[in-house]
Amino acid sequence: MTTEEVVDVVIIGAGISGIGAAYRIAERNPGTNYVILERRERIGGTWDLFRYPGVRSDSSIFTLCLPYEPWTRRERVANGDEIRDYLTDTARKHGIDEHIRFNHHVTAADWDSATDTWTVTADENGTQRTYRGRFVFFGSGYYNYDEGYTPDFPGSETFAGTLVHPQHWPEDLDYTDKKVVVIGSGATAMSLVPALAEHAGHVTLLQRTPTYLISASMYSRFVDVVTKLLPRKVAHPIIRFVLALFEGYVWFLARKTPRLLKRILRRTAVQNLPPGYAVDTHFKPPYEPWDQRLCLIPDADLYAEISAGRVEMVTDRIDHFDSTGIALQSGAHLNADIIVTATGLQLQALGGVRISLDGTEIKSTDRFVYKAHMLEDVPNLFWCVGYTNASWTLRADITARATAKLLEYMASRGYTHAYPHLGDEPMAEKSAWDIQAGYVLRAPHALPRSGTKRPWNVRQNYFADALDFRFDQITESMVFGRAGEAIPLAG
Repeated sequence: MTTEEVVDVVIIGAGISGIGAAYRIAERNPGTNYVILERRERIGGTWDLFRYPGVRSDSSIFTLCLPYEPWTRRERVANGDEIRDYLTDTARKHGIDEHIRFNHHVTAADWDSATDTWTVTADENGTQRTYRGRFVFFGSGYYNYDEGYTPDFPGSETFAGTLVHPQHWPEDLDYTDKKVVVIGSGATAMSLVPALAEHAGHVTLLQRTPTYLISASMYSRFVDVVTKLLPRKVAHPIIRFVLALFEGYVWFLARKTPRLLKRILRRTAVQNLPPGYAVDTHFKPPYEPWDQRLCLIPDADLYAEISAGRVEMVTDRIDHFDSTGIALQSGAHLNADIIVTATGLQLQALGGVRISLDGTEIKSTDRFVYKAHMLEDVPNLFWCVGYTNASWTLRADITARATAKLLEYMASRGYTHAYPHLGDEPMAEKSAWDIQAGYVLRAPHALPRSGTKRPWNVRQNYFADALDFRFDQITESMVFGRAGEAIPLAG
C-alpha cells in the first residue's frame, strides 16, 4: 500500500537541524506547507538516540540552543534529556510538532525535472509512504544511526560479560557495583565514565591514545550576571555571541599558539590530579590541540573521579579479549563484568538515503558542496551539517536561514528550481572536515567534496560564515529556472 502527501518542503529529521529549519522556513515564508519525517518515535535526533549515562552537550548549551529560543537553566552544559525536552517544548511552542510524522524511515528521494518536485519515499512500520514537495531539507546528521563503529577485537566473542556500544545502550543494563571497562578516548567516553563511576564498583578508561581535555565550570558567573541584569530576550543573544567568541578564541589559540594551549591544559590536569600522577602518560596526546576535537569535562569531573579512586586510566593497546576481560599488549589484564566500546561513529551523508535525478541515482560524495549546504548540480536540496570546532547549531541556523532566504527569493520571481553550478572551472579539493578524528580518517570520502575556493569551500569558521551570510549574493554560481526548462542535472 502506498499513500502520497503533497507539501512545499519535506524536512528529514526532527532534531536540532530539522526543528530549526522548520522554524526559519515558516518565519520567512509564511504559509509554506512542510512536513518533517522522523524515523524515531520522539523529537530529538542525536539527543534521543544516545541514552547512555552521562550523555551531555560537548559545547556550551547557550550556543547549542536555538538563537530565538533562550536556554533558561543556569547550567552551561546540559544533559541529553534536558536538550531533548528543550527541543520538544520548542517544537510545541511554535506549532512545529503538528507537522512531524514519526516512525518514518526515509529511504529514497527522486527529483522529477518535468514538474520540479522531489518524491520522498519513507517506510512507516512496513507501509510505504511518499511525500512530494518542491524542496527537500536533510536534517539527518552526518553519521549512521543504525550502527556505531566497533573494531574487530580478537576474542570478543569469548567475553562472558556484557559488551555494549554507547549508541545502543540497553535501558535495563545494571552496572551497580560492577567492574566496567570503557574503551575509547573521545567525548562519549569522557562523559560516560564519570557517570558510571557514581554507581559502578570500579571503572577503567582504556585508551590507545590520549586526548586533550578542557575543563570549564558548569556554571558561568558571566551568564548569571547578564541574565540577572537584562531581560532574557536581550541577554540571550549577548550570552550566545560571547560564548561563541570564546569557543572560537580557544580554537584560534590552539591553531596559532599550540604550545601555550598545551601548557594551559596540562596545568589544569596537574592541579586536579593527585601529586605525582602520570599526566604525560595519560593526558599528553602525540598531536596538536584541535587536530582532534577537544573534550569538555565540566568542573574537571573526570579528574575528580580519578583522584577519588573510582576511575583508573590505562593507556595501552588491546591484544585480545578473553572470558573475563581484556588482555593488553603490555601483558596486563583488565578484569571486567561489562565492556563498553565507546569507539566512535560511522560517517554517513544524507542519512544513507538513495538520491536520484530523473531516475538516475547519484552519489552525494561525488558532488562539491556549495556554501556548506547545497550540492553541485542538485536542485532544491539542502543538507545541514554542523561545525567540528564549535556548536552544531551555529552552522545549522545559518543553513536554515539560507534555505529560507532562497525559498523566498525563488517565490518572488516565479522560479521553481535552483541549483549551484561549478561548470568547467577546475577546483582543487580538500577535506570537508579538518580534524584527524578516527571516524573521519576511517572514511575520508564518506561526505560530499569541499573545494578550496568560495563558495565551494567548506570552512570551520562560524564568524567568517556569519559574515558571508550577511552579505551573501544569492545568485552567486546559481542557476535558476522554471518547470519544463532544460536542466543539465546529470554530471
